[in-house]
Amino acid sequence: MKSKFRTSAAFFFLIFLIASRCGIGYAQELYVGANYHPHDDKDPAKIKRDIALMQAAGFKVVRMGHLAWDSYEPAEGKFDFAWFDQVMDEMEKAGIKVILDIAVRPAPLWLHHKYPSIDITDASGNRLYPNHRYMEDVGDPDYQRYALQYADSLTRHYGRHPALLAFGIDNESGDGPISYSASVRRRFITWLGRKYGSLDSLNRAWATQRWSRRIGNFDEIGLPVSGGVTGAPERMLDFRRFISDEVNGFLLKVIAKVNANAPKALVNTNAWYYSPMKFFDYANIAYSGKMTREGCGFYPGSSLTTNYGVMDALFGIERIQFESTNPFWCTEFTTMTAVPGSIRKSAYASLFYGNQMVCGWTWQSMHGGEEQFLEGMLDWDGIPNRKYEEYRRIATEFKKIQSYFPYKPRPEIGLAFSFPSVIAGGYFSQSHQQQLESSFDIFAYRNIDTRIIDIARSTLDYKLLLLPGISVMDAATAGKVRDFVRRGGTVVMTGNSGVLDKTGKVISSTHPGLLDDVFGIRVASYEQTTDLNELSRKGLKGDQLELSYHGKPVLTESSKFEIIEPREAEVMASITGLDRDYPIVTSNRYGKGRAIYVGLPASSAVMRLLADDLIDTLSIHRGPDVPQGVMARQIDEHHVLYLNVTGQPVRIKMTGPSRSLLYDRDFDGDITIPPYEPEFVVLK
Repeated sequence: MKSKFRTSAAFFFLIFLIASRCGIGYAQELYVGANYHPHDDKDPAKIKRDIALMQAAGFKVVRMGHLAWDSYEPAEGKFDFAWFDQVMDEMEKAGIKVILDIAVRPAPLWLHHKYPSIDITDASGNRLYPNHRYMEDVGDPDYQRYALQYADSLTRHYGRHPALLAFGIDNESGDGPISYSASVRRRFITWLGRKYGSLDSLNRAWATQRWSRRIGNFDEIGLPVSGGVTGAPERMLDFRRFISDEVNGFLLKVIAKVNANAPKALVNTNAWYYSPMKFFDYANIAYSGKMTREGCGFYPGSSLTTNYGVMDALFGIERIQFESTNPFWCTEFTTMTAVPGSIRKSAYASLFYGNQMVCGWTWQSMHGGEEQFLEGMLDWDGIPNRKYEEYRRIATEFKKIQSYFPYKPRPEIGLAFSFPSVIAGGYFSQSHQQQLESSFDIFAYRNIDTRIIDIARSTLDYKLLLLPGISVMDAATAGKVRDFVRRGGTVVMTGNSGVLDKTGKVISSTHPGLLDDVFGIRVASYEQTTDLNELSRKGLKGDQLELSYHGKPVLTESSKFEIIEPREAEVMASITGLDRDYPIVTSNRYGKGRAIYVGLPASSAVMRLLADDLIDTLSIHRGPDVPQGVMARQIDEHHVLYLNVTGQPVRIKMTGPSRSLLYDRDFDGDITIPPYEPEFVVLK
């Protein structure tokens, strides 16, 4: 009996540890707080005043430590934690949880001085002094050794502190310039040797017969950027994969330090992986399950009356979350000169995408550095301003409704992301990123949940799969798409897809590559719309196109369109305004499913019509029935969240009585929501 009890106790303790690690205990809660920088002055009296103001605002969380390595290790191996111990203790007394960033970037100047190889070297061979943040080569072995020593010391010291909520793993890992140093070149050559094994394989992959660029030995390999000259796309794709592997490998090493020293701590990052500076393949981290709270900076701009900034920021959440079902954390959130009410509007909008945290950037307007005129919640003299009051209101309202959040999306639509297509598809006028965001917008404006997915890593458990400009198509990805359709799924592929093989060379077989039989077509070539409009029968100009979709006229624009030759596929839409009719949307039955090809980018008007048809045909779950301009989700069986993002009052039809949990009032019938206001109701 005793041994059985011990076994049961051990089992339930194990379940508790797993639940704690996954953050189940934190799930039904909403966090409002600020990014805080006590290292700016280390003034205990000021810190206490700040914490009192945070308490008065109802703040539950602060994020600290980011970009501040040398505040904890001012000289090599000499750690100073005493000043920050007091800050952590004060936060714990106040009941405020801490996200402590492991500020592995930027590296301290003493480390740059000791190991100049970690400095960024530009494409012209100039070694750059680290005048700005993120100016270190994260793949450099000496940099990694010291960064991991720092991560080890910080996580050992604070891993069991009662105020700790999570460790932040780096900040904006995709930002900062790529280095083109001799050290990077040597590591790139080693990476290529492991990948290809032989020069013959490398030469074939890189098509080195073109322009007499054949490689005779590995020492002849150079970096694919020299000054202002960029090399062949095959070389660029491999180089960016190499950089991506180094970034991912380093982040996983930092996470391993946290897991070893603080196994109960949550792990988070501000994952701006899609920065144009150093875009890397974050899907590797997102699908690892090791980042227990995905996170980002939510910066929709300052406007209250426009919505494109909010939509772009929501797209940022989804492209970081991928298929994780854990709550999301907006570890940075706009302050600056945001129009009154716009922060609150954005905070509620983020709830529709599983967000659990609104952590304002920043607490106080800074006194020095590059962001000294970026306004926070407190002015330079420490006096709270209107943004502090707006965050206080958000905290008060979120406390009323937090037991029903974070929202758990129930997506039946997958939107495919492809890192190789981002890098190799830069030639196209409509990039993969633009097409992916257009696809997201189509369904977001219809209050329909979606997930951005990596096909190679996904189980594809969806009714509808969109492939928006997936230019790089490898055999494994094509095989999963083929199987998805064969088993009964519906796939939509848009222009510029299935054009390149995994090395970045144009596929020499019929397009869309490796899937032409699934779609039942041949994509022959493309035409520039402006050029062909010289032959327009209807006087169209520029990028204008007229289509007929199921007999309905559609006017859209695109700089080019693809020439589609239907084989087994039926034609759903044609371009009708040019010298002749051109099939542009086709549908093919394959196995138990359906493969639809659109020879235009995802931003075209015909995509919106097609989406509406597929939502009905596939019985895709819709959000609540609301007028245009209202965001809405059924949070659970009895609770609905609304947000009016228009400048006019909006009437919501109700079938019975309800009660507002935000404003403590009852409704006998329809609800009217004022401009830019949220509403959260329980259905009686």
